[in-house]
Amino acid sequence: MEMNDIFNLSRHVIVLTGASGLLGNEYAHGLSQAGANLVLADLDYEKCKKLSKHLNKLYNTSSLPIKVDVTDHDSVKNMVKQTIDKFSKINVLVNNAIFSEVNSNKISFEKFPLDVWQKGLDVNLNGMFLCSQECGKQMKKQKFGNIINISSIYGMVGPDQRIYGKTKIVKSAMYSVTKSAVLNFTRYLAAYWAGTGIRVNTLSLGGVEENQDTIFKKNYSNKTMIGRMAKKDEYVGALIFLSSNASSYMTGSNLVIDGGWTAW
Repeated sequence: MEMNDIFNLSRHVIVLTGASGLLGNEYAHGLSQAGANLVLADLDYEKCKKLSKHLNKLYNTSSLPIKVDVTDHDSVKNMVKQTIDKFSKINVLVNNAIFSEVNSNKISFEKFPLDVWQKGLDVNLNGMFLCSQECGKQMKKQKFGNIINISSIYGMVGPDQRIYGKTKIVKSAMYSVTKSAVLNFTRYLAAYWAGTGIRVNTLSLGGVEENQDTIFKKNYSNKTMIGRMAKKDEYVGALIFLSSNASSYMTGSNLVIDGGWTAW
């Protein structure tokens, strides 16, 4: 295979959930620039619609904005139906949708509300389950496909609450538990679909700089080997790798991009 082709996504149809978020937007640009046709799936349809027009004009690709609630089975089925109606196939599913309620980060574990805990399970796990199940059905029918589940370093190690200093932020158990579950969900699916032409991998990310408290950023940066938080576009290359033929011999794995956080 030619090196110029190994990362080429020009014949790929990629379903990207959580497309309107900070990282979702970056992923959409990077995947489109690599030639992919995208399904921009999110609760915020207007943002996806605006992003779709921008991508199509900028990269001369085709994208489809879809309003989807990943916790609703019928909504997910409709997402897949619309995708097949337009593109006839699904090459890649990127499970990027996430619930991480900002206000919940100021609630101690002892007082953490059950309804917020349940919402996190619904979006971060049940949503991933439903999207994988419905896209997986299509991939199995096609006899090819690729699922990428987005996780976090906090799914691998416990959050160091000390880095938040006097901000009164407490990284929630809901986030860590759901991100940890993603790792074994990936292994399960990779093993379950072994020999079917479907690959499943996890991409585990470190923290992204986004107007956080100065003390927090300093504390966080001191725990990484590179000495800073990630820039919002620094995970795009890894996602293109996992989406492309460059990772064709990779399944059931966890690709960790964290500035060295978990390697100490």
